[in-house]
Amino acid sequence: MNATTFHKFGIKAYNHIRMRCSISNSIIHTTHADHKLQLSNAFFSRYHPRTTIGTVFSVPVRRFSSKANGTKPSVTNSGPIWWYLSMIKARPILTKSVTSALIYTAADLTSQTITRSSSEPYDFIRTCRMAGFGMVILGPTLHFWFNFISRVLPRQDLVTTFKKMLMGQTILGPIMNALFFSVNAALQGENVQEIIARLKRDMLPTMMSNAIYWPLCDFITFRAIPVHLQPLANNSFAYVWTIYITYMASLSKAGPN
Repeated sequence: MNATTFHKFGIKAYNHIRMRCSISNSIIHTTHADHKLQLSNAFFSRYHPRTTIGTVFSVPVRRFSSKANGTKPSVTNSGPIWWYLSMIKARPILTKSVTSALIYTAADLTSQTITRSSSEPYDFIRTCRMAGFGMVILGPTLHFWFNFISRVLPRQDLVTTFKKMLMGQTILGPIMNALFFSVNAALQGENVQEIIARLKRDMLPTMMSNAIYWPLCDFITFRAIPVHLQPLANNSFAYVWTIYITYMASLSKAGPN
């Protein structure tokens, strides 16, 4: 048997074995493929010392990746962004609450830095009040609010986005601002009459500023951000807003009408 005839016989034999031995839709485990290659090379090297299975069939031997069974290749997940996303998935309410607390802390310290004189110390009790509001009230509220609004209005088209913005301006905004002023005032020892007087004095200018600042932020959030990341986007926009609102909350008590 000459080399040409032997090669043709080898090709037919290999194709026959490959067709009959395909397992699970032609996916062959790497160990089996490597073992088969070793046996084939040994067979060919015995009768044709300079020829191996790879040179006869010109078929590159490679390890089967996860693409062979229709799954995405595994990628090593690392870094702060992946960690944060995994925490949102594992503990969504806690993660969003801690995020709100940290943003409120940073915003209040920034607000104090802007408004205080160089000789005045930082009011860390005030900062703790702001952080507590973000942790206990704002974080969980944003989690449930964005999940609720995504169920009521699941689409992300332009009309639906404007509906979500309107709900934020008429429902969430007034409630959260009133709650913020009331809780902060109560923690400072103000009574009910003083809290009501503060709301009458501060709510209207706050809501006017709210109507100027938040519509664009809400448009970006509802239009482009996935639901599970919308509280993070909201908190990011809230950094600038919180500088303003913590300043408003730090104003002196409102006098009686």
